[in-house]
Amino acid sequence: MNIETIQSVYFVGAGGIGMSALIRYFLSLGKRVAGYDRTPSELTARLVEEGAVIHYEEDVNQIPEWCRDAATTLIVYTPAIPNEHAELNYFRTNGFEIHKRAQVLGIITRSSKALCVAGTHGKTTTSTMAAHLLQQSHVGCTAFLGGISKNYGTNLLLSQESPYTVIEADEFDRSFHWLSPYMSVITATDPDHLDIYGTREAYLESFRHYTTLIQPGGALILHEGLALQPDVQSGVKVYTYSRDHGDFHAENIRIGGGDIYVDFVAPDTRICDVQLGVPVSINIDNGVAAMALAHLNGVTDEEIKRGMASFRGVDRRFDFKLKTDRIVFLSDYAHHPAEIAQSVRSIRELYQDKKITAIFQPHLYTRTRDFYHEFADSLSLLDEVILTDIYPAREEPIPGVSSQLIYDQLRPGIEKCLCRKEDVLALLETKDIEVLIVLGAGDMDNYVPQITRLLEQRR
Repeated sequence: MNIETIQSVYFVGAGGIGMSALIRYFLSLGKRVAGYDRTPSELTARLVEEGAVIHYEEDVNQIPEWCRDAATTLIVYTPAIPNEHAELNYFRTNGFEIHKRAQVLGIITRSSKALCVAGTHGKTTTSTMAAHLLQQSHVGCTAFLGGISKNYGTNLLLSQESPYTVIEADEFDRSFHWLSPYMSVITATDPDHLDIYGTREAYLESFRHYTTLIQPGGALILHEGLALQPDVQSGVKVYTYSRDHGDFHAENIRIGGGDIYVDFVAPDTRICDVQLGVPVSINIDNGVAAMALAHLNGVTDEEIKRGMASFRGVDRRFDFKLKTDRIVFLSDYAHHPAEIAQSVRSIRELYQDKKITAIFQPHLYTRTRDFYHEFADSLSLLDEVILTDIYPAREEPIPGVSSQLIYDQLRPGIEKCLCRKEDVLALLETKDIEVLIVLGAGDMDNYVPQITRLLEQRR
């Protein structure tokens, strides 16, 4: 792939968060960009405003004429697109250069020092936090993020001067194997995507292989206690981190009054009284990892302290929509049982005396089939659970697999109900809400503005 000779880029699956960062990158280079996505969204509308041409019907005839020259057009697709997709097959049969999103990202970033954040959960917040720490410092960075940074209103940061690129390293479909990390954080290795990997052992092996890709002279920053035996090249340093143990950790943690302060401890420094800009307890872990990555790459102690306090978070990651003395409402992307448990515990720590209600939309039939017991255990930490239908994403239904599986396993005594997503607003009108959270990676988030307006009327 020669970016210089490419004139047009066509994206099959243009509305994905990872794809949108690449769309913005190619637009920044002055390339003509078009693509297909199954459904319009706020993100695709933004991309169209920024110059992309996007349509929403699987129709070869809607591919722009300027994307039909195989010599000058690059095709980028996401693994979530089915193999039989008509537009993808058109490009395959007509000799176009076709790459997965992760391949393109790997090629673009290979000439920079890639600072990658991998892990089952926590990687979007940690990578966005690390990017902010670098961006607001004298070091700077380019960044391809898996969420929209609230500090910058985008998932793409660009720097002409900095040698560093911050990347969210996605394990789905082994995408992160295309990267060449200079340094990497690994936040968690709880098994996921078993539709791809099959077994826990294969999932862990994929992470082991990923650690072999870290370049000599770089470093691996590994969360303590993971079921992972890293296999790094000679010349790669291995550090550990966690909330309270490891080479990098926090001490003197103070939680109260809506704020969190910690002392950040590194092998060669201590930064006292670091304030978390997004004060939820899981961000102590995420913050330690982000600060470690920034520290190892030249961000000063004072810049780290300033950057942590000014971090505003990521859309759909502990994203507070309403916060009053009477009602709290937030949205969170958590869609794996371990993520949900961490999310609920963090909320419980902030609102110990309030009733906590969650609307959970399971994501994928396979994930529900594989982990419905674990989902029920995590959701049982709540006071009330509203379960909607499974969001299928790329999958066809599996007989016998529905939200009922989770519902039946919830602890006795918990308030619970099954509800179509279209009926959630009507249901909420009948409920006395104290703390409400929308959980999941599907499209339930599209209802968040309406839920916010409904709850605001009760203030």
